[in-house]
Amino acid sequence: MRRSLILGGVWVIGFPELALAAEGAPTAGSWIGPFTVIAAGLGMAIAAGLCGLGQGRAVAAAVEAMARQPGAAARIQLAMIIGLALIESLAIYTLVIALILLFGKGISFA
Repeated sequence: MRRSLILGGVWVIGFPELALAAEGAPTAGSWIGPFTVIAAGLGMAIAAGLCGLGQGRAVAAAVEAMARQPGAAARIQLAMIIGLALIESLAIYTLVIALILLFGKGISFA
């Protein structure tokens, strides 16, 4: 595992022109724009749906734990709120990536 990480690092450092190759702007008949809009929408839909499922399961487990041990309700609630914030941050990161896709190459206002 370590050897492959080292070889990958050497590869990236040795050939930076592959990562930094400048491409021209997409032409008028390019398919890049519509596909980035579809990818951004599909990615956001999947992320929002799965984050909603994860939050529902987390709240259900926390409520069940609070019902079993009412004395530990405050600690369980704190852990639940922190977990919900981390789950929601995944949806926010996906939204940021979707916006970068849309305004980077997807939507042309010209």
